[in-house]
Amino acid sequence: MLQYLLILMTALLITAIGFGYHIHFFSICYGFSVAGIAALMCLMFIRQLNPLTFCILFLLILYGGRLGGFLLYRETKISSYHDKIFAEIKVDAEVPFSEKYLLWVSCSLLYTLQTCPLLFRFLNTSLDPAKLDVPAIIGFILMFAGAAMEVVADLQKTNAKKTAPNRFVSTGLYAFVRCPNYLGELLLWTGVLVTGFGAVRGILWLPALIGYVAIVYVMFSGARRLELRQKRTYGSDPAYQAYVLKVPILLPFIPLYSVEKYTFLKA
Repeated sequence: MLQYLLILMTALLITAIGFGYHIHFFSICYGFSVAGIAALMCLMFIRQLNPLTFCILFLLILYGGRLGGFLLYRETKISSYHDKIFAEIKVDAEVPFSEKYLLWVSCSLLYTLQTCPLLFRFLNTSLDPAKLDVPAIIGFILMFAGAAMEVVADLQKTNAKKTAPNRFVSTGLYAFVRCPNYLGELLLWTGVLVTGFGAVRGILWLPALIGYVAIVYVMFSGARRLELRQKRTYGSDPAYQAYVLKVPILLPFIPLYSVEKYTFLKA
């Protein structure tokens, strides 16, 4: 379908930034691609937009733009973060072009699959605009909660690091879950998937579910990387040892305190 091809081309164009440095394929390019896809949907389906669907797309634009901008700022302006993260990944000169090409295509496809429930919602002409759109309402609430959680978590971590730069963060949202940013991501994309209820039918659920399962995997994989990194940094601190034994790593109120042993999460 033409609309999907346009969305894929947009993702490929934005994600091509990653050829400069491959880590950007799934960091900066992720946020900006989501924002770009949502903006394109606004233009393509402008006549079908109602206040609710406009708010959903506008929220994705804000979310993606903020995330991409925040990651860009953190990588370029905070030297300690840059040195810590980039010391753990493969030097860009060692990454062959073929690997970069695969990352470019796979990441672009992933970003289109994550957002496809919204595309299918706009393409489903059988939806009655006069009826109360419960899936879209619930989806928007989840999306807003997830996006807000990420903003709050970033602010809380930034403020905590100003006070105690060499200590792990265990206050605010971090008192309930050790990776609130990743939890926010899961909430947001769960909301996007929910918006597809009633619009996505039959085989169209396959790409929608592939995109959702993939981002869940990415979030748990990111939580595992963070756990290993923090273990190296704070593992000898008794306070940290007590913290990780009582605060779940990703899902609040679910006693999953570590994913270190799940090596299949290695990305």
